[in-house]
Amino acid sequence: MDEQKDIMIPEPLLMPVIAVEYSLFWESLSKNELRVQKCAECATLRYPPNPMCSVCQYFDHTWELMSGNGEVYSYVVTHQPTNSAFIGRTPLATVIIELDEGPHLISNILNISPSEIKIGMRVRVVFIKMDDQITLPFFELID
Repeated sequence: MDEQKDIMIPEPLLMPVIAVEYSLFWESLSKNELRVQKCAECATLRYPPNPMCSVCQYFDHTWELMSGNGEVYSYVVTHQPTNSAFIGRTPLATVIIELDEGPHLISNILNISPSEIKIGMRVRVVFIKMDDQITLPFFELID
């Protein structure tokens, strides 16, 4: 995994709330690791974390380390602020990344204009420490 980078990004509108049952996910991000749940019964990888597998309805799981590499699966660009909190933040690209291992994550790509984003672009995870408790996974283009 890449080292944590000091990249200036706009502060998120809302910080995530860390649920106790998913604290291992957040702890892994703070260690520059991207982990997703893996069903202990059918081995389905799942994100976002859920208490039960959507494939076999099994409750037990492990947390599997992902490579952090993937590609742009889809994206949407917001051009008009739909809320006063978005004033000065548009255009804003919300991107679905398909990890090489299969799960999809919703995030942003750093250091690229929304107009330059293309489906299929190769990306890798970048860990950004937002405060003492929250590290978020963003993505950057792979050279």
